[in-house]
Amino acid sequence: MKRRILLALIVLLVVAVLPVSLFAGGTKEEGKKVVLYSAHTQEIIDALVPKFKADTGIEAEVVKMGSGDVISRVKAEKDNPQCDVIWSIGGEQLEANSNLLAPYTPKDWDKIEDVFKVGTNWLPYTGIVMVFIVNTNLVSEDQTPRKWTDLADPRWKGQISSSRADKSGSAYMQLATVLNIYKERGWEVYESILKNFVLSSSSSAVPRFVNDGEQAIGITLEDNAYRYVKGGGPVKIVYPEDGTTAGPDGIALVKGAPHPDAAKTFIDWALSKPVQDILVEKMGRRSVRKDGAVSPGLPPLSNIKTVPYDFKWSAGHKEEFVKKWTELVQKLGL
Repeated sequence: MKRRILLALIVLLVVAVLPVSLFAGGTKEEGKKVVLYSAHTQEIIDALVPKFKADTGIEAEVVKMGSGDVISRVKAEKDNPQCDVIWSIGGEQLEANSNLLAPYTPKDWDKIEDVFKVGTNWLPYTGIVMVFIVNTNLVSEDQTPRKWTDLADPRWKGQISSSRADKSGSAYMQLATVLNIYKERGWEVYESILKNFVLSSSSSAVPRFVNDGEQAIGITLEDNAYRYVKGGGPVKIVYPEDGTTAGPDGIALVKGAPHPDAAKTFIDWALSKPVQDILVEKMGRRSVRKDGAVSPGLPPLSNIKTVPYDFKWSAGHKEEFVKKWTELVQKLGL
């Protein structure tokens, strides 16, 4: 009888620790913490941080800011790092600052799609796609822009919402995408579009402005637009027919991280199938995993015209491109 009771207790103990053993080598790191600098939306932070604590026992302290501010702060702290993990910012920003990052190979590296393995010292976190979000109450079907060049139409003056390329990683990707598609005509095309912009300091505000009817069109990431489509707003997603970027945003271990073990645990956890499934199914992100699903209502990536996006090229020209972007903004009085 005692042996049966003892065996039952052992089984219960094993079952209790199983979820935790998926991460951190099977040890629950009670009392530890990880510091995350993130450009994620508050919705995603609120959904995932409690789950991380429940799964691992590690407290996550999140400092939310724009992606440009994330890099600026990590740079300022490089002699005395305060951040452990940069969580979800643009890949070109991480590539341009790979000297601030420490290499790490996550547990599920063999399960990550090769197309997303493009970084130096940073890892793909989710697949992102640049899209237009269109208010269907303000824009008729026949007036809906289908290409980047359609955004240059004078009818859209003051009606296109975009975030700032000097502050937002997604807005810089938007700029680099147009330059990449149109090559030597890139700046000419971009300026013709830019003159119609209303600029925002917040990338997450762009789809909200369109959903609320403050602007008719926005340029944003697919997952930001999808939240409003899924929520029943008067909006739709348009994938530019002349091409768009599909690539990863990133997650990275900071060099000299004060809590390196907890940081690696967080990265492994963020790339695990359960978490990637949450990002796909609940929040419209695309999984970087080979076994990942696609959110309901979104087309498979193979149905979207994408152009190769060179993060090294984008990162290597960022200072030059942002300087020229700033000059154009001043010239146009935006």
